[in-house]
Amino acid sequence: MIPPSPTSRATMRRHDREIIALALPAFGALVAEPLFVMVDSAIVGHLGTPQLAGLGVAAALLQTGVNIFVFLAYATTAAVARRLGADDLPAALRQGMDGIWLALLLGGLVIAAVLPTAPWLLDLFGASPTAAPYGITYLRISALGIPAMLIVLAATGVLRGLQDTKTPLYVAVGGFTANGALNVLLVYGAGLGIAGSAWGTVIAQWAMAAVYLTVVVRGARKHGASLRPDLAGIRASGKAGIPLLIRTLSLRAVLMIATAVAARLGDADIAAHQIALTLWSLLAFALDAIAIAGQAIIGRYLGASDKEGARAACRRMVLWGIVSGVVLGALVALVRPLFMPLFTSDSSVIDHLTPVLLVIALTQPIAGVVFVLDGVLMGAGDGPYLAGAMLITLAVFAPAALLVPTFGGGLTTLWWTIAGLMMTVRLLTLALRTRSGHWLITGAVRP
Repeated sequence: MIPPSPTSRATMRRHDREIIALALPAFGALVAEPLFVMVDSAIVGHLGTPQLAGLGVAAALLQTGVNIFVFLAYATTAAVARRLGADDLPAALRQGMDGIWLALLLGGLVIAAVLPTAPWLLDLFGASPTAAPYGITYLRISALGIPAMLIVLAATGVLRGLQDTKTPLYVAVGGFTANGALNVLLVYGAGLGIAGSAWGTVIAQWAMAAVYLTVVVRGARKHGASLRPDLAGIRASGKAGIPLLIRTLSLRAVLMIATAVAARLGDADIAAHQIALTLWSLLAFALDAIAIAGQAIIGRYLGASDKEGARAACRRMVLWGIVSGVVLGALVALVRPLFMPLFTSDSSVIDHLTPVLLVIALTQPIAGVVFVLDGVLMGAGDGPYLAGAMLITLAVFAPAALLVPTFGGGLTTLWWTIAGLMMTVRLLTLALRTRSGHWLITGAVRP
């Protein structure tokens, strides 16, 4: 092997510094987000089992509803980064404002849909008669914070596109702290019960949105970008997000099918599956942080019409994905005896979980590359291909997973279809696209 030239070494070191500078704060912000629900659960749990059960169903509905619109962050990151690379900061901020206006519009529509249908939604998702009233209360109040959450998604995309992942970290930590304090104050101090938990979360979410808006608006005014809603820009933001919405829904369908199959296998299986899914999600946060760095860096290079820079950054991030996957896989394999007792003491659940954790450990290098390439293509604005690739993945995964019980397979077999088959199909589709070079479309705006 020919050793890298000093120039290539310098380039690799520069890419490493960029990836670390963007990925580490992004990881912190990603981890802080699910802590909101954990704090609510811990505080409401002391009110009683019906309250906690109602919160569980309502929180799942809220998380699903918000996660559907994660394209507000992804599409905005890519679009803003392109304009930054093209050295057109006013247009980058204008694009960001379009995404924020779209978030506000979608948030209003979601509120209008959730408030009258809250009882029906709780019933549809299996809330018991004793838990449903608490769930309805929590869902209706928390729905008022949905526009704030969507604004946070869009504004986070703006700052990521501007290569700033530190501000989202600070805001996430501040929001998490405020949420915990307000929950304690309103639930116990003011005696509002589960309604106090919902109001505390809503206040914290709107405070986070206010901070983001202050930062983005200040930047827009400084660089002369218009703050008024632009229908053409909002429509373009929505159009760019549709393929990513299809991708997200397809991925959600994969997880829902997997959970439904696990439930058919037995109580111990579904319990072990839920624990494995919790770990899988935590590992995904670490790998997604590199993907977020990829979105911002690739978008900037392509906006600057630097194809070679984009290729070099992609290669370096793939290496980061492989190394991260190997390290995370080794950690899972080493700490699994300590990890499992944190969630269960049931020997049957542990017996089902042990081989599943080994499957997760062995497949982490594949996951590392998948997350990176997903981020690279998002940064390139290659949403239509990502949507098609995820639909293909769903078409391959669904029949394989549904046949697991038919052929006598257990939870380990199911997880081979998730972490093995599904992620390998994603790897193949993403790698083929990346190698083709068709994603390397330069310019401030992707045609």
